[in-house]
Amino acid sequence: MNVAAVVLAAGGSRRLGRPKQLLDYRGATLLDATLATARSCGAGQVVVALGGAADEVRERVDLNGVDVVLNTDFGDGCATSIRSALEAVRDDAGGVVLLLGDQPGVAAGTVSALVAGAGAHAVGVCAYDDGLGHPLWFHRRMFGVLAGLHGDKAVWKLVDAGEDVVRVPVSGRIPRDVDTWADYQALLEAAE
Repeated sequence: MNVAAVVLAAGGSRRLGRPKQLLDYRGATLLDATLATARSCGAGQVVVALGGAADEVRERVDLNGVDVVLNTDFGDGCATSIRSALEAVRDDAGGVVLLLGDQPGVAAGTVSALVAGAGAHAVGVCAYDDGLGHPLWFHRRMFGVLAGLHGDKAVWKLVDAGEDVVRVPVSGRIPRDVDTWADYQALLEAAE
């Protein structure tokens, strides 16, 4: 099945105070690391939703081979980025994997395992050793529902709804995402 990897990277980084997409990480940026995962997981298309600091991101991040969408409503929550990205997903995609642009620790193998384990289901979530986490899988039949969501945590309501939701076991802890400076420092320490 052809799959689109959708990277959500439109946030305004209010809590951090500077564009987290552009924070240095392993010789590139946080967003570069996530896009590298998206490119290497076998997805037929990679879409990234930008918003806050979009011009700076375009200047510094390698966006080759990536379909870029601009979410001007990024301040209204993550659901607006999903809606913007879905408009760019090709018609032949059987579903999407949602990746967070500030979660560079997700491995390409995790994405592949999620698609393999959840592809026939409406919704798939990674079941790490310490809980549920991203990336998330949504079959094409869920695109209409996704487009109608509002807010930051709306996708988790679909995961919690339990209708044709599968939990795909993934070894290890939930990869750290970056919302604050302390999160970023902890990510760097773990990367060493």
